[in-house]
Amino acid sequence: QLQLVESGGGLVQPGGSLRLSCETSEFTLDPYAIGWFRQAPGKEREGVSCISSGGASTYYLDSVNGRFTMSRHDKKTTYLQMDNLKPEDTAVYYCAAVPVFCTPQSRNFVSWGQGTQVIVSS
Repeated sequence: QLQLVESGGGLVQPGGSLRLSCETSEFTLDPYAIGWFRQAPGKEREGVSCISSGGASTYYLDSVNGRFTMSRHDKKTTYLQMDNLKPEDTAVYYCAAVPVFCTPQSRNFVSWGQGTQVIVSS
């Protein structure tokens, strides 16, 4: 089964930037669309962004559109570049894989990482 590992989280001041990575060590991410989700304390998990398997299509939550950029680096790595971070972006961020096409339904994603914490605070 595809195993995903997130990295790149941390503590950053408002207005700062972070780049999250989603990697697999044993397989290729090529057949999968990759999504990023986040869950803040006391809140439901929400979809943040998604990139299709070929990289031609990307989707963003309205509140992050224009600040976050998702890309496919190589066969094993995708990135989520987060700029102009705001305190409301504080959450645990998870990447997940779904065959080929992005979907807003998190239950369709077949593999999930363990998450990386992002804290935006002064």
